[in-house]
Parts: sequence; structure tokens; C-alpha cells
Amino acid sequence: MNWWSEFANSIELDVSLGPKTWFRLGGRARFLCQPRDVSELQAMVVRARDEQLPIRVLGAGANVLVGDRGFQGVVVVLNQPAFTSVEWDGASVWAGAGVELMPFSRKCSYEGLSGLECMAGIPATVGGAVCMNAGGRFGDFGRVVREVDAMRLDGDVVRRSAPEMAFGYRKSSIKDEIVIGVRLCLEKCEPSKSRAEFDRIFSYKTASQPMADKSAGCIFKNPEGESAGALIDRAGLKGVRRGGASVSERHANFIVADANARAADVIQLIGHVQDCVRQKFGTDLETEIDIWDEEQSKRKSS
Repeated sequence: MNWWSEFANSIELDVSLGPKTWFRLGGRARFLCQPRDVSELQAMVVRARDEQLPIRVLGAGANVLVGDRGFQGVVVVLNQPAFTSVEWDGASVWAGAGVELMPFSRKCSYEGLSGLECMAGIPATVGGAVCMNAGGRFGDFGRVVREVDAMRLDGDVVRRSAPEMAFGYRKSSIKDEIVIGVRLCLEKCEPSKSRAEFDRIFSYKTASQPMADKSAGCIFKNPEGESAGALIDRAGLKGVRRGGASVSERHANFIVADANARAADVIQLIGHVQDCVRQKFGTDLETEIDIWDEEQSKRKSS
């Protein structure tokens, strides 16, 4: 009997990943797992490890580019009620990893729980926000985290305190682990104040970023003391195209995809932008998005 037969109600085979990402690009997943609870997630993870299958977690798909060849492993999606619940205890809030960040942040802000206004305009799940310490010029997610529950790939669940998470610029200590949920420490305030701040940040984002286009948000991390978008703009790269992908005319740190684009076009354009900025300014741009591409991984490790 095939290992996945044990999870017939929670596993799909050969699933297209493109429609599940904001880029709408990329190949197929060999296995797509949607566990119904923590126990089933544990069982899936252990069986996948026994089969020597790689595992990745897909949240909102807003910060992911799937390669054209897809992913020949197990993709975990935490979209069932066990992972999308929220527990409220005054200013202390527990949120499952599958909770959508934007509606959750808006609800907190509108009800006078301050601390997540800076998440306005950031499409993600709570689990993804933890892993990459989502944020921007207005603040980051890690500053309100009290503790995180995560599952190691041996199935063990660990609880990490905020200091153990080692939050930094677009990073945390989460590596080969699956975030299950997070406890946040917010601050009570006048709802009108936190609501106004959320709306102000959201308005800024919609006015300055191509949020309606097929993209994955900012492609590159900002080098220390510099703006990746400004460097790309100064290098004259706005509008530069590779196949169906182009550097946004609106915000140079965004790459947008046309209807006929392939993931390979975006990857090629990323490399071109990196080469041009390195040659012109001597600065290496590091990607902020998560690229699921075997050839890209080989180039990085070589």
C-alpha cells in the first residue's frame, strides 16, 4: 500500500501550484497535504521523512515563486480549522499558522489592539509572517511575538520564546520546522487610533506598489543602509523585460508577470537585475522571495 493511502482524505496527488501563488506561475506538486489537525500533520511529516521526501509549507503564496518543473515532494497547506483559529485573551492573542494575516491584522487594529498596523498591505499567513519576520518600513511581525509552536520534521512539537526566534531583517530561527501557531502580545488602545494607522499604511502601500499585478511583493532585500528599489531604478532597469516578466514601472523592487510568463522568465530577470546592480554599484542583491527551483538552488550552492 502506498504511504499516502493512509491520508486519503487529506492528500492530493499531482496538483498545480501556480494558481495557489500570487505569481500564478510554476509547475505541480507531487503531493499536496492539507492535514486536519496537529496529529495528522505529525503522522504525515513522519511518513514523508521515512519516504525521504522533501517537505515545504505553502501559506498565502504571496512570497513564493514555484519553478516550472514544480516540486517533487510534499507541500503542506495549513488551511483547516485546527490551524486557522484565533483565541482572544485581552491583549494576548493566539493565532494559528494558517490565519490570513491581512484580515487578522485589520480586525486587531479596528478593535483597538495595537501592534499589527504595520502588517497592512502584506499578504501572508501568520505562519509565513513568523518564518520570514514579515514587515517593511513601518515595522515587522517579530516585535509582537511572545512565543511560537513549531513542529520539527521528526514530528516533535517545540515551543520557542521570542528571544529563541532570533528575529532579524526578513528572517527568524525557523528553518526545517513547520509553524503551528503563535502567541502575540498586543497593546490596548483607542480603536480610532489603531484603525487610522492601519488605514494610513494600507493607503500608502496601494498608492506606491503594484498590488493588483501578478507579482510576489518585493523581490530583493534592502542592502544595509540602501534601498533595493532605488538601486534598481538608478541602474535604469524599470521596464526591463525577460520573456513574460518585467521590472515594474511603478516600484522597481517588484517583478510583474504577464499572462504568457513562465517562472523561468522571472528567475532569468532576477539574475539580470542582480548582475546589473552588482556591476554598476558593487552591491549584491539578495532575494527576499522564496524560490522553489532545483536549478536555482544548485547555482546558489555551487
